[in-house]
Amino acid sequence: MARIGPDRDPPRKRHRDRYASFAELAATEREGVDYRVLVREVEGASIAVVTPHGGGIERGTTQIARAIAGDVLHLYAFEGLKTRGNFDALHITSRRFDEPRCLDLLARSETVLTVHGCVGIHERVYIGGLHEELKRRIAHALASIGVDAWLANHDFPALDPENICNRGRCGRGVQLEFTTGLRRLMQYGHLATSIRAAVLGALDR
Repeated sequence: MARIGPDRDPPRKRHRDRYASFAELAATEREGVDYRVLVREVEGASIAVVTPHGGGIERGTTQIARAIAGDVLHLYAFEGLKTRGNFDALHITSRRFDEPRCLDLLARSETVLTVHGCVGIHERVYIGGLHEELKRRIAHALASIGVDAWLANHDFPALDPENICNRGRCGRGVQLEFTTGLRRLMQYGHLATSIRAAVLGALDR
């Protein structure tokens, strides 16, 4: 049976970003060569699925975000394209991620769901953000399909209002951190469908 965070996971390793903002990154890195930006809007949608560390930065997150968004939710991805060193070169932490096309989409989205990758051999999702109801709905949706979903006692609370997941119009969102162990499965259909159904059931009524 899936658990919802009864124990504490080992602490994450701290990473120091090379760039403090997108403007700093764009002054050195080349769009279309080192990174690319994907924006796909859906008419009538009020929810955006965002992965600020897609492509080679946190592998598998673009695929998961695409699967969750399907053809009914907005999608944004910032993707690393380098052959190596994407995380070290291109990672901008969520509270400082300010790529203009992303911010423009968020300004027109009521709620934001962000998709991230973290280290961990166990197949888990760590759930953070300021939208408590949606966090609970997603956690229970994942638990119902046997995914180990943690609402607390982890290092990814995402409670800062400046965190990109909380920067939609309602000021509350959800951050999902998928462990390496779960991302390596490369089969996201059932997982994504469950998350999307929980999101739509809570917000798109």
